Amino acid sequence: MSEQGIKASVGTAYGDDSYAVGVNACEDALEQLGDRSPDLLIVFASIKFDQQKMLDGIRSVNKSAILIGSSTSGEINTTGPIKLHRSVTIMAIKSPDIKYFVGVGENIAAGPRAAGKVAADKVKEQAKDGLKAFMMIPDVLAGNGADTVLGVLDSLGAHFPVVGGASGDDFLFKKTYQYMNDKVYSGAIVGLGMAGNFKIGIGVKHGWIPVGEPMKVTKSEGAVVHEINGAPAIKIYEDYFGEEEAKVLRTETLAKLAVTYPLGMKVEGSDELLIRDPITVNKEGSITCAAEIPEGSEIRLMVGSREEAVKVAKIAAEDAMKQLDGGSPKAVVIFNCIARNKLFGNKSGDEISAIQQVIGNKVPLIGFYTYGEQAPLGGEVRNIEKCNSAFHNETVVIVIIGE
Repeated sequence: MSEQGIKASVGTAYGDDSYAVGVNACEDALEQLGDRSPDLLIVFASIKFDQQKMLDGIRSVNKSAILIGSSTSGEINTTGPIKLHRSVTIMAIKSPDIKYFVGVGENIAAGPRAAGKVAADKVKEQAKDGLKAFMMIPDVLAGNGADTVLGVLDSLGAHFPVVGGASGDDFLFKKTYQYMNDKVYSGAIVGLGMAGNFKIGIGVKHGWIPVGEPMKVTKSEGAVVHEINGAPAIKIYEDYFGEEEAKVLRTETLAKLAVTYPLGMKVEGSDELLIRDPITVNKEGSITCAAEIPEGSEIRLMVGSREEAVKVAKIAAEDAMKQLDGGSPKAVVIFNCIARNKLFGNKSGDEISAIQQVIGNKVPLIGFYTYGEQAPLGGEVRNIEKCNSAFHNETVVIVIIGE
């Protein structure tokens, strides 16, 4: 590690003029960094802004840094979730010890796995000395998020540390955006490869609690669960809520109503069940989820608990800090599911405070509320043979960059 070390800062701006808000957020980040030439800009922004104008505003202030980012369902900075306004929030990082490489895989709709592989291949081609970690931002409205992760792993190897979050659009589920350098994409995955002399810690937890008995998925195709225990999949909700309530699930967006009651899937390598968000249900009672649930999986209905969610966010932060092996945290990136924001309501700041109790509230922090998260199961990065990166729902993923 060189004497200069890792410097990071976070800038935030609000307003109605998309270009000006981009300018102001970038100026704020650079002023706090104390350096006009950062190596990396991470940008999380509301969809209320004209996305290209906002990005043009940022690039008018700094054209040279590598830039990656996303539209969100809410931004997070060092002060906590940004509640009253929609914002542009930017993290600037400067270090002679870290190298960054970016790549994009377009047209997820035509093949999510292929798009994931293309993005990772482009990054890998540039990183002649190998990569330490890969950060991805996919559009899951365009295609299966779990498949984009598989595509990345097809390129980088089965046990590679992958982190990230799926772009949001303020809980509208219509169209999301991804940013890379000067361009705004939609229906794409953008990837950031990181190499060099730095430490990384990853924490992954959700805190949802299983209710009822374990059940078996007896018929499924990809993200569509047709039958559970030999009955139409919707019966898991009908049995819990009663048939009258479950009728509403058939007529309204299941994603909004079942946000507190997702499905949990047993997977090897995680002490928690892997969460899967139900999104829609058809007239036959099949449920389409945000990512795949393989046939034969053991699943449970889950229920959200604010108390448990705060408790595990703190544990996730402790896990991430342990992986720094006594190193010093310099920047924190949080990928946090929109379901958690809905669960907490006006107390969403409690979760971020719990994380900062562990890491420190002066460490620059940026994050956003996502439509799905990517991280190794259990946050495992030390024993690389047990590092199994996966697509998560309703989970908080904490990434600490340290030295």
